[in-house]
Amino acid sequence: MLSEEDARREAEDPTESLVRSAIRGWATYRLPWFDAHIWAYAHEYGLSEIYSEDFQHDRHYGTVRVIDPFA
Repeated sequence: MLSEEDARREAEDPTESLVRSAIRGWATYRLPWFDAHIWAYAHEYGLSEIYSEDFQHDRHYGTVRVIDPFA
């Protein structure tokens, strides 16, 4: 587990790899820029699911599945 300070730094200072993943998500999946960043964090850190009403429910974006909790 990261300390609170380290977690904040990770979230506020994206790596080059993370930005490249966001660009790939934006271009490949036609995600809005903000959503591409959410997807990139999940993809880069190995999360298998995102819970959001802003993506298409039950769709896989690469290895990341999106679940709309209101669907």
